[in-house]
Amino acid sequence: MEDRSDRFLIIGAGPTGLVVARALKQAGIPYEQVEADEDVGGNWRHGVYTTAHIISSRRTTSFPEYPMPAHYPDFPSRAQMLAYLGDYARHFGLREHIQFRREVAAATPLEDWSWQVRLAGGEERRYKGVIVCNGHHWDRRFPTYPGTFTGEWWHSKDYRHPEQLAGKRVLVIGGGNSACDIASEAARVSVCSHLSLRRGYWFLPKTMFGIPTVEIMRGWMPVPVQRLLLRVLLRIIVGKYTQYGLPEPDHRIFERHPTVNSELLHYLKHGRIQPRPDIARLEGRRVHFVDGTADEYDLVICATGFHLSFPFLPPGLVEVKGSTAQLYAGVIPPRTRNLYVFGTTQPRYGFGPLASPAADLLAQFVQLQDSMTLPLSVVLEMGGEKLPTTHLVDPHAALRRMKLARYLLPLLARRERRLRTSPQARAIALWRPARTA
Repeated sequence: MEDRSDRFLIIGAGPTGLVVARALKQAGIPYEQVEADEDVGGNWRHGVYTTAHIISSRRTTSFPEYPMPAHYPDFPSRAQMLAYLGDYARHFGLREHIQFRREVAAATPLEDWSWQVRLAGGEERRYKGVIVCNGHHWDRRFPTYPGTFTGEWWHSKDYRHPEQLAGKRVLVIGGGNSACDIASEAARVSVCSHLSLRRGYWFLPKTMFGIPTVEIMRGWMPVPVQRLLLRVLLRIIVGKYTQYGLPEPDHRIFERHPTVNSELLHYLKHGRIQPRPDIARLEGRRVHFVDGTADEYDLVICATGFHLSFPFLPPGLVEVKGSTAQLYAGVIPPRTRNLYVFGTTQPRYGFGPLASPAADLLAQFVQLQDSMTLPLSVVLEMGGEKLPTTHLVDPHAALRRMKLARYLLPLLARRERRLRTSPQARAIALWRPARTA
């Protein structure tokens, strides 16, 4: 096993992996980075369809330390996002630290909480610590229904370009952003485009009054005021969802991630998309719905989301409840040391303005841990830090919390010195996960 215990390993070179690498480099923390793909970009390289555009705006997606080019539109394309992320890596000199086409098969803590990492090719290395930036849009989640469908059955991640939909009878399952994008593309090229919804969603247009909808909300607005404002604007601009054949939402705005799409309502009014209820059962190419109706389809696309998973870590080391990773401060698993998991939350707009300060804060956690005897996770646990109950993030509130956290870090160091004499803290610190083959 090659000893690289003087540095951290960053797993992944997508948007989150790049911003963490930038933060560690600027903080002078030695690191290496591995990426399973042939270049940077993460999900924007291997996981989205060729015609995709961001749903958040340019301003609320780009990293504040390296804004997107001014000539970019409000909603950049996949190609523009890849170009931007590549430029970001070059600007901060990150590429020289990235090893491409290197996939991590296993990362296991050793007795001293250094980490043994095994690559897919069998190579083994020892690192000081591991920072997981493997994304959360890759482990497909499929729905299950009685019966069998004998046509094509895909996940939204399998969709790449409109030619795959041409001339087919298409049913899309789900009401999220990918579902509505694919249903809208099917509306242009397929024989029929149907959208199966098991509940009501909040569908927001991408712009209101010529302004990207995500930019209308201001940080000083309390969430109830934001909800009220959006409801009023939607009623004026969109009207009632039932006028489009859609069910009314079964939750308040922001309790689930809203769908941002301007084409869905357009194609519903033109009859190019037909809403359908939840699926009751499958029978050959025929799909039966809970309202008693049925139709035949050539292709069913399940835009039903993804599991949040870390298959290279010991089972149970990072607990996931629903869609929420149980991480202190959004990055630190309980009862671990030198392991950080970055980018598992879902903000209401783009990643840049939140990811940059969060990565800088992570670098400060790494430096703070070096000054401690106890694991930082134990200090947080003993101090009463709460684990998250949702993966959804209010970006304005999160920015305020991160600013406060930077001022409170010295208090954690003092708390750790007091806890060193605590038998309970020492007992927790001695815990190790079970070794797996």
